[in-house]
Amino acid sequence: MADASTSTSNEACTSVYNAVKEYYGKTVKHSSDLKSNACFPSTRLVPEHIRKVLDEIHPDVIARFYGCGLVVPECLEGCSVLDLGCGTGRDCYMLSQIVGEKGHVTGIDMTENQLEVAQKYIDYHMQKFGYKKPNVNFVQGYIEALAEAGLKEKSYDVIISNCVVNLSPDKASVLREAYRVLKDGGELFFSDVYSDTRIPEDLKNNKVLWGECLSGALFWEDLIRLAEEVGFSKPRLVTASKITVGNQELEKLLGDCKFVSATYRLFKLPEGLKKKPCLAMYNGNITGVEENFEFDVQYTFKANTVMEVDGDVASILSNSRFLDEFTLQPQGVNVSEGCCAKPKMVSNNPFELVKQLGSAGIIPSTGGCCAGQESCCK
Repeated sequence: MADASTSTSNEACTSVYNAVKEYYGKTVKHSSDLKSNACFPSTRLVPEHIRKVLDEIHPDVIARFYGCGLVVPECLEGCSVLDLGCGTGRDCYMLSQIVGEKGHVTGIDMTENQLEVAQKYIDYHMQKFGYKKPNVNFVQGYIEALAEAGLKEKSYDVIISNCVVNLSPDKASVLREAYRVLKDGGELFFSDVYSDTRIPEDLKNNKVLWGECLSGALFWEDLIRLAEEVGFSKPRLVTASKITVGNQELEKLLGDCKFVSATYRLFKLPEGLKKKPCLAMYNGNITGVEENFEFDVQYTFKANTVMEVDGDVASILSNSRFLDEFTLQPQGVNVSEGCCAKPKMVSNNPFELVKQLGSAGIIPSTGGCCAGQESCCK
């Protein structure tokens, strides 16, 4: 059963929607208008193949990007991708190059002003990429109500979201709708802000704190619970980075609440799977991660090296778009002594992970949070 932190009345939802539209449609015109540095944790290098893609995106789209991560899951060629809370479309245009002409990217957002910018540059980007017809489109609607926006069940291979779920007043509905529109074997890969405790109700009513992606942050344990209640596989932590607010007035209001930005990947797997550990060997054919595929904080697959994987990861690899990228064998198969790699013993708690990492607080991965970006929310 959802608690007060995840279930909200229609009236309260409408109030939040209006406040967020006002904040990101009128108040915030550029990243410099944000009142905190909630998305200025330690940065990491953006992979070269992604940098080249980002260089192709129109400056006006980049200037109004308010994301807290780099949401580029691997193996996207030819995929159908949905961006929840697409804003002005930076991530959509980035991914439209990666999926290629045979793939497609849909962005959904509730803020008219941002969608106007996104729509304005469709032709520009398609010409820039050399595409004969657009492989990206934008839809106005709410991420809690994808059906009302016309998005059909089992339509997408991958869903991304970049620091938007925290802005939703109904996180449970966001996850339910994402699960509904994903194909079997599909993935929700998203960066967001999380808290180390449930945020007090009085802070949730502060429009600035909510708009700055702080008072709407989900308690990280609630994400794990909600995801599994909806039907997703257990969330896999990809990156985690400490957030410092950098605004004394807001810090005083927040008190002892602590925050991290983190990236998780969730998979929609067939029901009733028997999850058995196995041996997995990565073939090294995924673009951009040919030598090492950093799946999450526990599993880094080195090309042509056998690795032990637990039942959850074995089920993901064998029932998702990654199936053809691995050779999977049951445990007990003869493997040369010393040639079988093992996963890292790392916590799935992003706050514990940040402590383990020290002040840097970032895990190197293709889905790193705050990877050189200037702001946090869409």
